Amino acid sequence: WAMIFNIGGELVEPDLESVVERRVHDFINYCQGIMHLNQRYDVWMRVSKDTAAKMDSFEPFGQAVMMLFKTELPFIEKMQVTFYTDQAEVEKQMVAAKEIFKARDARTKDLRDEDVDVFYGCTLCQSFAPTNVCVVSPDRVSLCGAINWFDGRAAAKVDPEGPQFAIEKGDLLDANTGEYSGVNDIAVKLSSGEFNKIKLHSFFDSPHTSCGCFEVVGFYIPEVDGIGWVNREYQGMAPNGIGFSTMAGQTGGGKQIVGFLGIGVAYFYSPKFIQADGGWNRVVWLPSMLKEKIAETIPEDLKDKIATENDATDIESLKAFLQDKNHPVVATWAAAEEEEEEEEAEETAVAAAPMMMPSSGFQMPAMASMPMMPAGKAGGIKITFKNAKISIDKMIVSEKKE
Repeated sequence: WAMIFNIGGELVEPDLESVVERRVHDFINYCQGIMHLNQRYDVWMRVSKDTAAKMDSFEPFGQAVMMLFKTELPFIEKMQVTFYTDQAEVEKQMVAAKEIFKARDARTKDLRDEDVDVFYGCTLCQSFAPTNVCVVSPDRVSLCGAINWFDGRAAAKVDPEGPQFAIEKGDLLDANTGEYSGVNDIAVKLSSGEFNKIKLHSFFDSPHTSCGCFEVVGFYIPEVDGIGWVNREYQGMAPNGIGFSTMAGQTGGGKQIVGFLGIGVAYFYSPKFIQADGGWNRVVWLPSMLKEKIAETIPEDLKDKIATENDATDIESLKAFLQDKNHPVVATWAAAEEEEEEEEAEETAVAAAPMMMPSSGFQMPAMASMPMMPAGKAGGIKITFKNAKISIDKMIVSEKKE
């Protein structure tokens, strides 16, 4: 089914189209028994059986949503909503809508983060993700894909107290990761202190938070040191054996998850796309439907080297495909193996060396409480961390008391 909203008023202008469109998500969720997630052409909605039993038609639902729009957005003087349930008509409306979305996204094509003084924030998803901090810059569209930089500017202008607002960029702290002092300040404020920094173009280091409405989720595949992406519409499993819904559950909620990242589809078109972590050279897997959708932005020399579900359905087949195509990540495997061999050689040398006395001021626990194992014969398992970043606030070494 499709919902088409028409609005009129003296202050209504084309720039407000996406602003009003995004509020559909907000206002529908005020209706008891109705849930709305995401945006544009991949909306998820649920109607409870109890609510469905009370409605003879969509009319009361439409009236309720229109009342909320006209109450919250006074520049709307007249409004109507049309519901389409005929499949042929829905598909017809979809074609028209996609053309509008495409034209809207093209507006920021030549605008870069460094060309503007302010970014924009959006808190519409905080009802689902309380600590989410959605930052919209020329090079990074909102996670839902509905709000670009121009849309954020229009929204903040017509509704200064609304969910979209200006963010002063502040100082540029790291051009590669996209870290700005102003964004870090707003991250602390909007997340209630949960996060103290957000790097706009980083996948691993203080990545952007993920709400629940993102269009695509990225996932790190350590076995190949690459990143895969899966979109909401894809119903199958990714090579890691997990589907979109499960990954969205792990990633969403306003969390900052290293190894997973929610984005809007338009972010693929950004020249700063995860540039801190290799950009397109790090992408190893996409569903075929997504790959076809964004084909024009994939570097020509990588198109045949990025696998889809038709090429790889698990880690082993993905690894074989990448080797066969000589994907850029393959070069990192040899370097990682050499590093591991060096680490193992170093561990062997340390195990064979005599124990060194600790520096003065450090009290060694009694030897009785620290049984020694012969070198090379210790039990258990060996865990090797590759490209890991581990932070330890405090380490306490103490003697075990009987």
